Amino acid sequence: MECNSQSPVINAISVDVEDFYQVSAFERVINPKDWDSYPFRVADNTRRILDLFAMYGVKGTFFVLGWVAERDPELVRRIVADGHELACHGYGHQLVYAIGPDAFREDITRSKKLLEDTAGVGVSGYRAPSYSITERSMWALDILIEVGFSYDSSVFPIYHDVYGIPNSPRFPYRIDREAGGLDEFPITTYPFRFMGKKLDLPFSGGGYFRLLPFPLIDRAMGRLNNEEGRPAVVYFHPWEIDPEQPRVCGAGLKSRFRHYVNLGRTWGKLQKLIRKYRFAPLETVLETTV
Repeated sequence: MECNSQSPVINAISVDVEDFYQVSAFERVINPKDWDSYPFRVADNTRRILDLFAMYGVKGTFFVLGWVAERDPELVRRIVADGHELACHGYGHQLVYAIGPDAFREDITRSKKLLEDTAGVGVSGYRAPSYSITERSMWALDILIEVGFSYDSSVFPIYHDVYGIPNSPRFPYRIDREAGGLDEFPITTYPFRFMGKKLDLPFSGGGYFRLLPFPLIDRAMGRLNNEEGRPAVVYFHPWEIDPEQPRVCGAGLKSRFRHYVNLGRTWGKLQKLIRKYRFAPLETVLETTV
């Protein structure tokens, strides 16, 4: 199926492969030790995404949680067999700045090896759970280089109560550290002025993608590609196309809103987006932008 985008810019599309009970919004009410007691919905939801991508000829990056890969190795192998990039989302979906350097090193080393052994391919990309590489966890970049990753996509250049490094570059850039170099593909924002103040607003994934009307998302993507000539990185989770998922009890109002808002609209918006714009894996897009 042909793409309708008028822009030659190729955007990156990514899937953070985790289940609904593993999100940071529910970490206070769900113990990771209890994950196996919840229905394993992530596999079927991810396969549905793979079928959609195949229908439109889209190739993307799948940041897979090691915990998921361990329970469904065939899903990991299908991701690679379908021509997508396999990347790492850590093993246990723990916030980087909360677990510290030693536990972080152990987590990503375990997950990277598990993914590579399962799929028989190298894994060069990483995305932190809930974008938790922030100013208080910059040490994580050196550990990523040490463990063998060549790029990261964890920096969100916005203000937020869980994540974000405000005023960071909006587009892919090279990070030089004592341990070596690492390419960063930050999460995309849209420049906006309010009362004379410049704000960078998120729009291209997660709750922002679910909350905002598609014409606004389309406008932001079009400006990014056609006026700025730069790629966006679109991201979403398999549970975001699953409005029938069980509801989690005990979570706060803000957490429930962030997780459940407009779950029934993600699928339609996603189809519109991939019909109109061009997409490729993050690693492919980075090769032409950094």
